[in-house]
Amino acid sequence: MGMQGLEHRLERMVDGVFRRSRNSIRPIELGRRLIREMDDHRSVDVKGQRIVPNDFVVLLSADDHNGFADIEDALRTELVEACREYAREEGYHFMGPVSVDLRIDNSLKPGRFGIASQLKQSDPGHRPGSIVMPSGDRISLVDDTHTIGRLPDCTVVVSDSNVSRHHSRITRSGSGFVIADLNSTNGTFVNGERLLADHRLTEGDIITIGSVNLRFEAS
Repeated sequence: MGMQGLEHRLERMVDGVFRRSRNSIRPIELGRRLIREMDDHRSVDVKGQRIVPNDFVVLLSADDHNGFADIEDALRTELVEACREYAREEGYHFMGPVSVDLRIDNSLKPGRFGIASQLKQSDPGHRPGSIVMPSGDRISLVDDTHTIGRLPDCTVVVSDSNVSRHHSRITRSGSGFVIADLNSTNGTFVNGERLLADHRLTEGDIITIGSVNLRFEAS
Protein backbone atom coordinates (compact mmCIF):
# COMPACT_ATOMS: atom_id res chain seq x y z
CA MET A 1 0.00 0.00 0.00
CA GLY A 2 2.77 2.47 0.96
CA MET A 3 2.34 6.13 1.83
CA GLN A 4 0.03 7.01 -1.06
CA GLY A 5 -2.31 4.11 -0.46
CA LEU A 6 -2.47 4.79 3.25
CA GLU A 7 -3.26 8.46 2.64
CA HIS A 8 -6.22 7.35 0.53
CA ARG A 9 -7.30 5.10 3.38
CA LEU A 10 -7.00 7.97 5.86
CA GLU A 11 -9.02 10.21 3.57
CA ARG A 12 -11.83 7.66 3.57
CA MET A 13 -11.54 6.51 7.17
CA VAL A 14 -10.76 9.75 8.96
CA ASP A 15 -11.96 12.66 6.86
CA GLY A 16 -15.11 10.76 5.94
CA VAL A 17 -15.98 10.35 9.61
CA PHE A 18 -14.95 13.84 10.70
CA ARG A 19 -15.98 15.92 7.71
CA ARG A 20 -18.26 17.99 9.92
CA SER A 21 -15.35 19.21 12.05
CA ARG A 22 -14.59 22.92 11.53
CA ASN A 23 -11.15 22.66 13.06
CA SER A 24 -8.35 24.45 11.21
CA ILE A 25 -6.37 21.17 11.26
CA ARG A 26 -7.66 18.26 9.21
CA PRO A 27 -7.35 14.76 10.71
CA ILE A 28 -5.54 13.60 7.56
CA GLU A 29 -2.71 16.01 8.43
CA LEU A 30 -2.32 14.36 11.82
CA GLY A 31 -2.28 10.92 10.22
CA ARG A 32 0.44 11.90 7.76
CA ARG A 33 2.62 13.31 10.51
CA LEU A 34 2.23 10.19 12.66
CA ILE A 35 3.31 8.06 9.71
CA ARG A 36 6.30 10.30 9.06
CA GLU A 37 7.21 10.04 12.74
CA MET A 38 7.28 6.25 12.45
CA ASP A 39 9.47 6.38 9.34
CA ASP A 40 11.87 8.96 10.78
CA HIS A 41 12.40 7.15 14.09
CA ARG A 42 12.54 3.50 13.08
CA SER A 43 15.34 1.35 14.44
CA VAL A 44 16.41 -2.28 14.31
CA ASP A 45 16.30 -4.55 17.35
CA VAL A 46 18.57 -7.50 18.18
CA LYS A 47 16.33 -9.82 16.14
CA GLY A 48 16.67 -7.65 13.06
CA GLN A 49 13.09 -6.41 13.29
CA ARG A 50 12.34 -2.81 12.39
CA ILE A 51 10.94 -1.15 15.51
CA VAL A 52 9.00 2.12 15.36
CA PRO A 53 7.48 4.43 17.99
CA ASN A 54 4.17 3.30 19.42
CA ASP A 55 3.41 6.08 21.91
CA PHE A 56 2.40 9.40 20.32
CA VAL A 57 1.38 12.78 21.71
CA VAL A 58 -0.21 15.30 19.36
CA LEU A 59 0.38 18.85 20.62
CA LEU A 60 -2.31 21.37 19.68
CA SER A 61 -3.28 24.94 20.43
CA ALA A 62 -6.10 25.33 22.93
CA ASP A 63 -8.50 26.35 20.14
CA ASP A 64 -7.66 23.36 17.96
CA HIS A 65 -7.83 20.98 20.92
CA ASN A 66 -11.27 22.31 21.79
CA GLY A 67 -12.29 21.89 18.15
CA PHE A 68 -11.65 18.15 18.44
CA ALA A 69 -13.28 17.80 21.87
CA ASP A 70 -16.52 16.19 20.67
CA ILE A 71 -14.73 13.62 18.51
CA GLU A 72 -11.48 13.13 20.42
CA ASP A 73 -12.03 9.50 21.45
CA ALA A 74 -13.11 8.44 17.96
CA LEU A 75 -10.27 10.41 16.37
CA ARG A 76 -7.66 8.76 18.59
CA THR A 77 -9.09 5.33 17.74
CA GLU A 78 -8.92 6.01 14.00
CA LEU A 79 -5.37 7.38 14.18
CA VAL A 80 -4.21 4.36 16.18
CA GLU A 81 -5.69 2.05 13.56
CA ALA A 82 -3.98 4.05 10.80
CA CYS A 83 -0.62 3.58 12.54
CA ARG A 84 -1.24 -0.15 12.89
CA GLU A 85 -2.24 -0.42 9.23
CA TYR A 86 0.88 1.37 8.05
CA ALA A 87 3.11 -0.74 10.30
CA ARG A 88 1.62 -3.94 8.85
CA GLU A 89 2.19 -2.74 5.29
CA GLU A 90 5.78 -1.67 5.96
CA GLY A 91 6.73 -4.66 8.12
CA TYR A 92 7.28 -2.50 11.20
CA HIS A 93 6.96 -3.80 14.75
CA PHE A 94 5.88 -2.12 17.99
CA MET A 95 7.30 -2.71 21.47
CA GLY A 96 3.88 -2.32 23.07
CA PRO A 97 0.34 -1.10 22.46
CA VAL A 98 -0.14 1.86 20.13
CA SER A 99 -1.54 4.99 21.75
CA VAL A 100 -2.27 8.51 20.50
CA ASP A 101 -2.99 11.31 22.96
CA LEU A 102 -4.09 14.88 22.20
CA ARG A 103 -2.70 17.59 24.48
CA ILE A 104 -2.68 21.37 24.66
CA ASP A 105 0.54 23.29 24.04
CA ASN A 106 -0.09 26.95 24.83
CA SER A 107 2.92 28.01 22.76
CA LEU A 108 1.20 26.87 19.55
CA LYS A 109 -1.03 29.06 17.42
CA PRO A 110 -4.22 27.71 15.81
CA GLY A 111 -3.41 25.68 12.72
CA ARG A 112 -0.03 24.58 14.08
CA PHE A 113 0.67 21.29 15.80
CA GLY A 114 3.55 19.12 16.93
CA ILE A 115 4.16 15.41 17.44
CA ALA A 116 6.16 13.77 20.22
CA SER A 117 6.80 10.03 20.06
CA GLN A 118 8.64 7.30 21.89
CA LEU A 119 9.24 3.58 21.94
CA LYS A 120 7.28 2.31 24.91
CA GLN A 121 7.15 -1.23 26.21
CA SER A 122 3.99 -2.76 27.62
CA ASP A 123 3.31 -1.75 31.20
CA PRO A 124 3.67 -4.49 33.81
CA GLY A 125 0.51 -6.25 34.90
CA HIS A 126 -2.35 -7.86 33.06
CA ARG A 127 -3.35 -6.28 29.78
CA PRO A 128 -6.38 -7.64 27.94
CA GLY A 129 -4.92 -8.25 24.48
CA SER A 130 -7.10 -9.28 21.56
CA ILE A 131 -7.19 -11.26 18.34
CA VAL A 132 -8.56 -9.45 15.30
CA MET A 133 -10.42 -11.73 12.91
CA PRO A 134 -10.41 -11.25 9.10
CA SER A 135 -13.91 -9.77 9.48
CA GLY A 136 -12.53 -7.08 11.80
CA ASP A 137 -14.21 -8.58 14.86
CA ARG A 138 -12.07 -8.58 18.01
CA ILE A 139 -11.86 -11.43 20.50
CA SER A 140 -10.56 -10.29 23.88
CA LEU A 141 -7.97 -12.49 25.56
CA VAL A 142 -9.34 -12.15 29.08
CA ASP A 143 -8.41 -15.61 30.39
CA ASP A 144 -5.01 -17.17 31.01
CA THR A 145 -5.32 -19.74 28.21
CA HIS A 146 -7.02 -19.54 24.81
CA THR A 147 -7.21 -22.06 21.99
CA ILE A 148 -7.50 -21.50 18.24
CA GLY A 149 -9.02 -24.18 16.04
CA ARG A 150 -12.05 -25.58 14.22
CA LEU A 151 -14.01 -26.94 17.17
CA PRO A 152 -16.68 -24.76 18.80
CA ASP A 153 -15.04 -25.13 22.22
CA CYS A 154 -12.07 -23.05 21.01
CA THR A 155 -11.77 -19.43 22.09
CA VAL A 156 -11.07 -18.44 18.49
CA VAL A 157 -13.06 -20.63 16.10
CA VAL A 158 -11.77 -20.74 12.52
CA SER A 159 -13.83 -22.54 9.88
CA ASP A 160 -11.13 -23.70 7.49
CA SER A 161 -10.46 -27.28 6.39
CA ASN A 162 -6.71 -26.66 6.71
CA VAL A 163 -7.08 -25.80 10.40
CA SER A 164 -6.81 -28.56 13.01
CA ARG A 165 -9.51 -29.09 15.62
CA HIS A 166 -7.25 -27.61 18.30
CA HIS A 167 -4.60 -25.88 16.22
CA SER A 168 -2.69 -23.55 18.53
CA ARG A 169 -2.80 -22.09 22.02
CA ILE A 170 -2.24 -18.58 23.37
CA THR A 171 -1.18 -18.39 27.01
CA ARG A 172 -0.71 -15.39 29.25
CA SER A 173 2.91 -15.03 30.30
CA GLY A 174 3.81 -12.22 32.66
CA SER A 175 2.51 -8.98 31.15
CA GLY A 176 2.06 -10.48 27.66
CA PHE A 177 1.04 -13.56 25.69
CA VAL A 178 2.84 -16.54 24.19
CA ILE A 179 1.56 -18.65 21.28
CA ALA A 180 2.39 -22.32 20.70
CA ASP A 181 1.43 -24.79 18.00
CA LEU A 182 -0.51 -27.85 19.22
CA ASN A 183 1.06 -30.35 16.82
CA SER A 184 -1.29 -29.17 14.11
CA THR A 185 -1.20 -30.78 10.68
CA ASN A 186 -0.28 -27.64 8.75
CA GLY A 187 1.55 -25.66 11.40
CA THR A 188 1.17 -22.21 12.92
CA PHE A 189 2.95 -19.21 11.41
CA VAL A 190 3.73 -15.82 12.93
CA ASN A 191 4.73 -13.07 10.51
CA GLY A 192 5.39 -15.72 7.87
CA GLU A 193 7.68 -17.87 10.03
CA ARG A 194 6.59 -21.35 11.09
CA LEU A 195 6.58 -21.83 14.85
CA LEU A 196 9.17 -24.32 16.03
CA ALA A 197 8.93 -23.19 19.66
CA ASP A 198 6.80 -20.92 21.82
CA HIS A 199 6.67 -17.35 20.51
CA ARG A 200 6.01 -14.21 22.56
CA LEU A 201 3.44 -12.11 20.73
CA THR A 202 4.02 -8.43 20.09
CA GLU A 203 1.69 -5.71 18.86
CA GLY A 204 0.65 -6.27 15.25
CA ASP A 205 1.90 -9.85 14.89
CA ILE A 206 0.11 -11.74 12.10
CA ILE A 207 -0.84 -15.30 13.06
CA THR A 208 -1.52 -17.59 10.11
CA ILE A 209 -3.34 -20.88 10.54
CA GLY A 210 -4.51 -22.68 7.44
CA SER A 211 -5.38 -19.94 4.96
CA VAL A 212 -6.56 -17.50 7.63
CA ASN A 213 -4.64 -14.50 8.97
CA LEU A 214 -5.34 -13.27 12.49
CA ARG A 215 -3.81 -10.16 14.03
CA PHE A 216 -2.67 -9.81 17.63
CA GLU A 217 -3.18 -6.49 19.39
CA ALA A 218 -1.71 -5.91 22.82
CA SER A 219 -4.50 -3.58 23.94
